[in-house]
Amino acid sequence: MNNGARSAPALDPAPAGGSATLLVAEGPSRRDMITNLLVRNVMVVIVLLAAAYFWSENSRFVSTANLQTILIAAAPFALIAFGQTLVILTGGIDLSVGSVIALSAMAASWVVMHGNGSITTAFITAVLVGLAVGAVNGVLVAVANVPPFVATLATLTAASGMAYAVGGGAPITGLPGSYGDIANTKLLGFQIPVWVAVIGLVLLALVIRRTTFGTRIYAVGGNPTAAQIAGINVRLVLFSVYAISGLLAGLSGILLSSRVQSAAPGLGAGYELDAIAAVVIGGASLAGGRGTIWGTAIGLLLIQLLNNGLDIMLVPSYWQDVIIGALIAMAVAIDVLASRRLP
Repeated sequence: MNNGARSAPALDPAPAGGSATLLVAEGPSRRDMITNLLVRNVMVVIVLLAAAYFWSENSRFVSTANLQTILIAAAPFALIAFGQTLVILTGGIDLSVGSVIALSAMAASWVVMHGNGSITTAFITAVLVGLAVGAVNGVLVAVANVPPFVATLATLTAASGMAYAVGGGAPITGLPGSYGDIANTKLLGFQIPVWVAVIGLVLLALVIRRTTFGTRIYAVGGNPTAAQIAGINVRLVLFSVYAISGLLAGLSGILLSSRVQSAAPGLGAGYELDAIAAVVIGGASLAGGRGTIWGTAIGLLLIQLLNNGLDIMLVPSYWQDVIIGALIAMAVAIDVLASRRLP
């Protein structure tokens, strides 16, 4: 009869002349541990496989010069992708960043060419323009309760029109060499935009993982009603992430225009889609509450590797779009399946 005591551990029948052996539950096998490690880092594996393939096709892919080209091309995208990550973590989306890039670049260039402003003034102008548009997005979403898609689509259109208005419908060229120094100056072998992107990566990764503000971002994205009940100022969090996204887009705008030493009204066209793709490939959920800055960096690196590798292989641009689109879909599908596999 069972009196509530724990049953004794099962004993393995003893061989003749031997003693009973206690059966001990085994932990995960080494194979399972390796499988889970690969599943958790599936996007890293995909990046490494892509790099290995392009290297096997053309050894120039891993040359120092080409790796620097990949990094300098990725840097401005990284800034808007990091800002987009914060927004998507709250369950929103920012479609305006491409137009903000163009507007901030045009404004900074106009200050240098027609406003007799210094390079420092131009830099501050670009950042403030981005911050202003981001603040407008924040007010529309957080205060006016306009759906993020609609709010940022409206500012995308308005900012694009303003970018054309600043230059009278034409690009701004003939910028002084000092303007180009912003992006083309090297520090320890790498250009300034690369260092800006690295600093942004580290700082934002620390912010969302190690600070109260980061915890609140995840809480708002996971369940805004529960976050509100818990005492989180949901409106302030939403306003903040859109303002930060706009600021980073403004910074990206001046870095991009400095690199080519000119500014065009269509400079950032379509960049918002690449940023969203990088965030999603990096494992973030468009529903909010799941994602990391490091994951976004991996997603962005994959996109840049594909662009660069296909260029080296002389694949026509229209086929590049098809290939990249298909690989992005495959990468996301693999990530979703991997997430379901994990306990």
